[in-house]
Amino acid sequence: MIQVFNVVKMYDGSNPVLDNVSLDIADGEFVFLTGPSGAGKTTILKILFGWERFEKGQVLVQGINVGKLTYRNIYTLRRSMGVVFQDYKLLPNKTVFENVSFAQEVIGRDRKTIRFKTWEALKNVGLTPKKDAYPAYLSGGEQQRVAIARAMVNSPSIILADEPTGNLDPDISIEIFKLFEELNQKGATIIFATHSQDIIRLGNHRVISLNRGKVVTS
Repeated sequence: MIQVFNVVKMYDGSNPVLDNVSLDIADGEFVFLTGPSGAGKTTILKILFGWERFEKGQVLVQGINVGKLTYRNIYTLRRSMGVVFQDYKLLPNKTVFENVSFAQEVIGRDRKTIRFKTWEALKNVGLTPKKDAYPAYLSGGEQQRVAIARAMVNSPSIILADEPTGNLDPDISIEIFKLFEELNQKGATIIFATHSQDIIRLGNHRVISLNRGKVVTS
């Protein structure tokens, strides 16, 4: 499913952000990616999604060689992925329903399918009563649920989560984590980046630990 071979990533010729990193994540696996701030967690996720280039190594996602993708064909990679961020990244001028719908509009789905899939996704995260609300009027936990609905609406085989509970209180964090476990049980491969040991203890999943751009446990 996901294979990372000896990847080196640098910014401005400085010390490597990723230093000879290798990973192997199986289809349908739930993996925690952990380590202190600056360890390289977010950079790995960005590389997997094609947001960041890298200097050395090879990255394969579902057989796609990420390093050889161009701007014109990057969609072949991203259509199989959903991404959830710590800061939600919702469109402030769109309602909950419109935020989730937009993820389908960009891939050209018809209006009937978009409406059905959006309702289904909002129902799965318990947000149908908030469908007409704007992000500014939602709690942090509700905004993160919208982000998860948006990530799952296209039924991606891989979901990348970058500190998705980092801004939430403990009780809400547990609820959000359970949503990711449900997605995993339905077949999605989950890479869940977090520095929270409390979250890691909630699930019996493999932990990949990073420190200063190196894998220290996997």
